Amino acid sequence: MAATKLKAVDAVVVGTGLAGSILCKSLAETGLKVVGFERGRMLDTQHDFAMPYVHDELKYERHSDILQNLSRETITFRNKMSELALPMRELGSFKPGECVGGAAVHWGCHAKRFLPWDFEAKSRTLERYGASQLAADCTTQDWGISYDELEPYYDQFEHLYGVGGKAGNLNGEIQPGGNPFEGARSREFPNPPSKTTEIGQLFGDAARGLGYTPHSNPTAAMTQAYTNPYKLMLGECVSGGFCGGHVCAQGAKASPLNTVVPALDRHDNFELRTLANVIKINLDSTGKRAVGVTYIDARGREFEQPADLVVLSAYTFNNVRLMMLSGIGKPYDPVSGTGTLGRNYSYQTHGKLQMFFDERTFNPFMGGGGRGTAIDDFNGDNFDHAGLGFIGGGYLASQSSGALPIKGKQLPPGTPGWGGAWKKAAAHWYNRNFTLNLHGGCQSYRDCYLDLDPTYRDANGLPLLRMTFDWHDNEQKMVKHIMAKTAEIAKAIGPAKTGSHGLSARYTIVPYQSTHNIGGAVMGADPATSVVNKYLQSWDVNNVFVVGGSAFPQNSANPPTATIGALACWAADAIKENYLKKPGLLV
Repeated sequence: MAATKLKAVDAVVVGTGLAGSILCKSLAETGLKVVGFERGRMLDTQHDFAMPYVHDELKYERHSDILQNLSRETITFRNKMSELALPMRELGSFKPGECVGGAAVHWGCHAKRFLPWDFEAKSRTLERYGASQLAADCTTQDWGISYDELEPYYDQFEHLYGVGGKAGNLNGEIQPGGNPFEGARSREFPNPPSKTTEIGQLFGDAARGLGYTPHSNPTAAMTQAYTNPYKLMLGECVSGGFCGGHVCAQGAKASPLNTVVPALDRHDNFELRTLANVIKINLDSTGKRAVGVTYIDARGREFEQPADLVVLSAYTFNNVRLMMLSGIGKPYDPVSGTGTLGRNYSYQTHGKLQMFFDERTFNPFMGGGGRGTAIDDFNGDNFDHAGLGFIGGGYLASQSSGALPIKGKQLPPGTPGWGGAWKKAAAHWYNRNFTLNLHGGCQSYRDCYLDLDPTYRDANGLPLLRMTFDWHDNEQKMVKHIMAKTAEIAKAIGPAKTGSHGLSARYTIVPYQSTHNIGGAVMGADPATSVVNKYLQSWDVNNVFVVGGSAFPQNSANPPTATIGALACWAADAIKENYLKKPGLLV
């Protein structure tokens, strides 16, 4: 049955999460007729997330209420090209959202900027260490944009989301109490930092005693009541837990649902279509211009929405897959190294050191919102890598995120996995432990990429996206090196027992790690190695912009959310100030 063709609009935005909501608002402000598409449902924060129902760990953590429905669409996964990729049947390693607001509804609020080094990792590495420092199969590249260019848009996003923190580098001058390794910022955070917890104090004192520089994590869980530039009010975080993976019952956690979406309701020229799954970007006969999108509604009906401008702002996987299904860009071939679409998929590395105390007790339940103390001394290129055999690094943090009743139990190595002994140990150690977490970067490699699976299809009969990914020696060496430094800090704290975990020998999609999937439609200065230019505009179809984690050429150690938000503000400005005035390629 042919799709029903609708009346044309000026612009469509596919995905109304963190980036999409910002772009919808920015485009609507120009007077354009804008339609925002969301394949998930709309949520009412006042009713859907009322107390005590919002504190349902089974509903949100186990049964994935606001996450992607894998029975209709999933990905296939393999570690190596020689292996058969199989469908991911249950969410584990990462948790894409499926609702208005996307993954930014259940994020943990850690709103840290990327380091200046992250945007120029390849050129700075070559300049400081030479070509031998990079692995032969490493495809890490510069972003085509510098930190200094993006800084005003980081600032814009932080004020939109009410980020709390303490500046460490204010207009080039290092500030006491902040992170001295951060890039220069033009003004202070809009909110003060969160108060230091007891475990943050213990970690900070130990790290400081070893010559490191602890600081408070920047957080988008309000450290005081806040009104953002759209005149939307957010309440102060009460550290009641149930933050990451959940929606805040206090309205204190910044998300698209309380920072942008209500402001969109003020625009008569904006329409939000929920339960609308976009399956294709339609091109004209030349294949060089988008003429709209095709989508399927909740009743299975197919519609064609004509538009002059198409913005993709969905999750990394969805952006890349939709471009592949639409024939925009040349698919990447890892054997020949040609093509760009699907290239440079990357993830995030991790490690943790758990500390257990005989006498000292803590309150693990209270917390949330990225609250914690961190050090950046081993992040990026903040330390000398000569002779270490790897590039990049990570930050270490003691975080008070709120221990959930079911999965928030940490036990020493050797504890039985079930039965009476497990119950006794769980009760004893519940408030006698805390963890030092390593959050590390990950470079890109020739054999880590995304493409369309030749076998498996979704509920609409379309090919699934296939992920080929594994850890490389660079990341294994990096995590091992920093975990050794972590052990020194732990020794200075003085626990009775410890348990340490680094990277597994092979990457697995089974246990949760982070919802920080990036790449596949990367940005850059050269169309031979990038899918979009520095303004997130498709090199091949210049009225298509692709905004999100899909644009990252490799991954920083720092969480991607603030950078995705900054890129959304940057792309919105480029569209308004340049593209709309003179449509065409901006570079």
